[in-house]
Amino acid sequence: MSEPDRTTLEIYDRKAAEYADRNEIHLRQDPRLEEFITACPPGGQVLDLGSGPGTSSAVMAAAGLLPLAMDASVEMIALADQLSGVQTQLASFDDLSGIDIYDGVWANFSLLHASRADFPRHLRAIRQALRSGGPFYIALKLGKGEARDALGRLYTYYEDNELKDLLRSAGFTATNSTTGESAGLDGSMARWISVACHG
Repeated sequence: MSEPDRTTLEIYDRKAAEYADRNEIHLRQDPRLEEFITACPPGGQVLDLGSGPGTSSAVMAAAGLLPLAMDASVEMIALADQLSGVQTQLASFDDLSGIDIYDGVWANFSLLHASRADFPRHLRAIRQALRSGGPFYIALKLGKGEARDALGRLYTYYEDNELKDLLRSAGFTATNSTTGESAGLDGSMARWISVACHG
């Protein structure tokens, strides 16, 4: 077990409202989120892992799913608590446990804050918690090594093949992936990858 990076959490606590405002428009038009929702059974129990302010969870709830927004930031969960149809849990990646609980797991630019050493363990925990055949969507920033951004948040970067090998080793089958480049909360452009899998 390892504690979440304290500096990263403090930044998210401080910038929770700004982060929520930035995400609102983008996530409501995110084709990957629409794909994920379509891949889940109607009324399914889903996990929004590292949910931030719960923007994705709100879209899932509006589509008829039963989302649990899980995040380690107190201020992010406080925002998610205000959303209709969204359950919340203040928790780190290490707190994810259980077997065959969720019909889908959405980890959108969250696990990139986990250390490289912990990442395989987190993937295995997700696979155990995901019901057989359920969708798992993960998005990370592309690159090598670990570094802090201009705000001080700690990131672990992965290349396409490395990520897909890790997913395969954890028991996932990747079905498609999308890459792109966009500006983050710190204002800098970054390459990213989103991979759709199933258990």
